[in-house]
Amino acid sequence: MKSQDIRKAYLQFFESKGHLIVPSAPIVLKDDPTLMFNNSGMAQFKEFFLGNGTPKSKRIADTQKCLRVSGKHNDLEDVGFDTYHHTMFEMLGNWSFGDYFKKEALAWAWEFLTEVLKLDKDRLYVSVFEGNPSENVPFDQEAFDIWKQYVSEDRIILGNKKDNFWEMGDQGPCGPCSEIHIDLRTDAERAAVSGRSLVNADHPQVVEIWNNVFMEFNRKADGSLEKLPAQHVDTGMGFERLCMAMQNVTSNYDTDVFTPLIAKVEEITGLKYTSNEVKNISEEQNKTNIAIRVIVDHVRAVAFAIADGQLPSNGGAGYVIRRILRRAIRYGFTFLNTKEPFINKLVPVLADQMGEFFPEIKSQQQLVTNVIREEEASFLRTLEQGLQLLDKVVAEATGKEIKGEKVFELYDTFGFPKDLTALILKEKGYSFNESEFDAELQKQKDRSRAASEVSTEDWQVLIPGNVETFVGYDQTENEVKITRIRKVDSKKDGVLYQIVLDNTPFYPEGGGQVGDKGTLVSANETIDIIDTKKENNLILHFAKQLPENVSATFVAKVNTDLRTSTSKNHSATHLMHLALRTVLGTHVEQKGSLVNAERTRFDFAHNAPVTDAQIREIEAKVNAEILANAAAQARVMDIESAQKTGAMMLFGEKY
Repeated sequence: MKSQDIRKAYLQFFESKGHLIVPSAPIVLKDDPTLMFNNSGMAQFKEFFLGNGTPKSKRIADTQKCLRVSGKHNDLEDVGFDTYHHTMFEMLGNWSFGDYFKKEALAWAWEFLTEVLKLDKDRLYVSVFEGNPSENVPFDQEAFDIWKQYVSEDRIILGNKKDNFWEMGDQGPCGPCSEIHIDLRTDAERAAVSGRSLVNADHPQVVEIWNNVFMEFNRKADGSLEKLPAQHVDTGMGFERLCMAMQNVTSNYDTDVFTPLIAKVEEITGLKYTSNEVKNISEEQNKTNIAIRVIVDHVRAVAFAIADGQLPSNGGAGYVIRRILRRAIRYGFTFLNTKEPFINKLVPVLADQMGEFFPEIKSQQQLVTNVIREEEASFLRTLEQGLQLLDKVVAEATGKEIKGEKVFELYDTFGFPKDLTALILKEKGYSFNESEFDAELQKQKDRSRAASEVSTEDWQVLIPGNVETFVGYDQTENEVKITRIRKVDSKKDGVLYQIVLDNTPFYPEGGGQVGDKGTLVSANETIDIIDTKKENNLILHFAKQLPENVSATFVAKVNTDLRTSTSKNHSATHLMHLALRTVLGTHVEQKGSLVNAERTRFDFAHNAPVTDAQIREIEAKVNAEILANAAAQARVMDIESAQKTGAMMLFGEKY
């Protein structure tokens, strides 16, 4: 089966089981302080697991773009060296929000793999959680008994917390899981060594393809577990690994997910990639293979991140994307002898491959190509100089460890991420003093800005089960009750309190617009609200102090002067967006903005400098619209009707 057919078969199967099919969320997360990127299929549904919102359906299925290059789940260092780890990968997922549980989830997984895809049952192994007495989580007897209906007991493996208890981060929803592994080795290899002994042992042909996570707990800030309001199912299947199994190959890179991209690299460089089926290849060919695998993997991560609105930059998620791209550029420069930008030429191939399921890569194809080309050109200008400096540092070294200060100089002057330098040094038989590097980096951070570490306590729930209502489109003042509070300690801002209300007129920061300010007023006191943000579907009101009586009834009052000025600047942002698209082209889309009471700032990507004449034309068009003083109308309609009227919807925003 071709990869496109495998995707379709999966989604059609779960649609037949009553699941609503939804599109992938963006790779880059906007309102989750615990995650920088979507690292799993469940991230976009986190609010439903926590009980902070209601999904469109109790049963949902999708294919989700995921990125694992930072934090707890980080596969970057393995990419290229093996044949089954990736930065970006697809996770086929099916979800139950308080509906079906273990019995249906495991039965449907087995049915899809063995009856729809007709994978060999004798090659499949399953695992269940052995339990963790220290956290009072028992052995998963229920999953064990269900699996006994489908496989013999010698194919059921008991897994520990590392392998069979899934958590998306240090805090948040989690639970025991039951995995399905497949043994793709030859019959002779399977006869010699049991596949059971190779499960979760990092064998490239004995790999996990499906994980059934039973979301029962929430990991709190102090590390303890509490029961979630309801039991949920979160299952994920590695799409690339499933393609490997279905296409009878022993490497993800030998599937049609990657072969068109590899063919394009071969065409550009004149070098050949050898399949994983070829044995005893030369050391030189192995270096070529690794470089090509790195490039075709990394271009997917970078291209989709840009299409989702995250441009490469020097901080946060943007820096992670820049690191990935620079790692790919350097592999091409050193091992494929590419001295000119070429990775951008892979974008049309990627768009043709994946545009049907992920239309954003088609609609943003030109932008993605332009941004990658500019990034390549910029880094190539300094790469050769940086490599020469590194060679000089190595030549002058007295031992096998390079001083961290020298590695920081490469980072600071030439834009070499430290993991890229570490990789180059490792190839030469050297390492560097990481603590010295970190010390230099910390000095720089301290010089430029105050550290911004934040510690967050658990929620104190005052009114259980309440789902907050936003009334701020129609009201700027109304009666409220506090439903939950928590303390946040930030080195930058000091101690603050986050307050959640049963309903609120305060607009939370979003779409580039700053959050409302105002007051909470009771009969005895007034609390200043200094900011409003949204997190996991909760509207958080920030205050420097808590009310003395948190159970009192308050009147929430928005600062209407600030709101009005901010609203005007927000309207100006939309007018500017229209003018930019009219003058520069329809590829221009908002990639970020800041809207407050004083000013508006609009971020966008364009493949050339904006000329003075174009700036004057854009300003003239915006001012003409303002002077026209067109009558404004507010209308509420469903999303399809809004799209037909010409309403523009930015990918990744929830409407």
